[in-house]
Amino acid sequence: MSAVPQFETVHQQDVDTQHRALRFLTAGSVDDGKSTLIGRLLFDSRAILADQLDTLERRAAGQPIDLSLLTDGLEAEREQGITIDVAYRYFATKARKFIIADAPGHEQYTRNMVTAAAGSDAAVVLVDITKLDLAQAEVPLLPQTRRHSLLAHLLRVPSIVFAVNKIDALAADAAGEGFAKVSAALRRFAEEAGITVTAIVPVSALNGDNVTQPLDAPWYTGPSLLQVLEGLPTAQETVEGPLQQPVQYVSKEGEGTGYQPRTFWGRIAQGQVKAGDEVEVLPSGVKAVIAEVRRAGETVAHAVAGESAGLVFDRQVDVSRGDWIVAPGSAAPRQQFEATLAWLDTEPAQIGRKYWVRHGNRWVQARISAIEHRLDIHTLAETEAHELAVNEIGHVVVELQAPLPLAAYAQNRVAGALIVVDPTSNRTSGALLVR
Repeated sequence: MSAVPQFETVHQQDVDTQHRALRFLTAGSVDDGKSTLIGRLLFDSRAILADQLDTLERRAAGQPIDLSLLTDGLEAEREQGITIDVAYRYFATKARKFIIADAPGHEQYTRNMVTAAAGSDAAVVLVDITKLDLAQAEVPLLPQTRRHSLLAHLLRVPSIVFAVNKIDALAADAAGEGFAKVSAALRRFAEEAGITVTAIVPVSALNGDNVTQPLDAPWYTGPSLLQVLEGLPTAQETVEGPLQQPVQYVSKEGEGTGYQPRTFWGRIAQGQVKAGDEVEVLPSGVKAVIAEVRRAGETVAHAVAGESAGLVFDRQVDVSRGDWIVAPGSAAPRQQFEATLAWLDTEPAQIGRKYWVRHGNRWVQARISAIEHRLDIHTLAETEAHELAVNEIGHVVVELQAPLPLAAYAQNRVAGALIVVDPTSNRTSGALLVR
């Protein structure tokens, strides 16, 4: 039998997409084997330097080397055998390049997982099959598996892959049935949460089974994890739709007195721009015409979403870091909005309390005026709440001190996202996703 969903479409992406570097994160519960899986990918793809391998062999002292040490770089991580900070690693195959983010599994480090997920093209959520009660008719999933999957979904990570790890710990005659039951549990959860599952694959990160080479088992005929990753598309800012560009930096050319042209630099979040286009600056509402488009110091015909570009106006306009350059009439700044809030601070989110929020490159004071409900990650039910504790997810109403050109996060990951910072401790307290 085969317990994996159909996967025909993943290898039908265009050639250009196939050769873009794929940014993906590993997530899941504590000790699910995330760091070991990444170490296995690096080891099997020959992305380990000789001196790194020598160090691992010396530490192993004749025993099998610990591949998780390739990502656990902090001393506390090595001592405790856990991942605390996000570790980024790079490797390549003949098909494409990869940028990996190893996210912590501990609940208290969920904020680091959110940081890694925000810029990822895919999420590989590990599920340790040895931690699950396979005797039950419907296998219950671990809370962190559900939480990390929900966060990846809320953060619009395009592809979510479940890797059922430690499949080698089951007896050969029980592995197929165990994988089928876990796969069914993952599909039930994903359907309830509205998550589209790209693939479910069995792996053994420790032994390398089905990581880079297909699994030799009669009950599984699907792709290896690496084959899945090689075929995934990258997240792209949409070129369709009106221009939206947050201003990150303003540069002035020339010296001396008199007017000197300014170039307004930033990464285009949506749409495209060329000389002659009329644009609007927010929040001022002043309009101008693009006289010149620059990239890497050179004048170009146009620039599109995902590219960093410098825009020169046809006349002098007061534009500062944090402003937005948009197509006229395409965005209406708002001072109140509804959002999904992923709370990451040990101090709970409270109604009426003031926070700093960052949108694009602008900081604005804000307060939570209402908490509509909290999401129960176990039942996916919406429950009444008056505050949000650490790692909880809720639906809130936010009021801003100054209007911002917001967009729904589902349509624009840049204009629709804000981070929340505690004004007293300066801690990153939460992530707001505009509804």
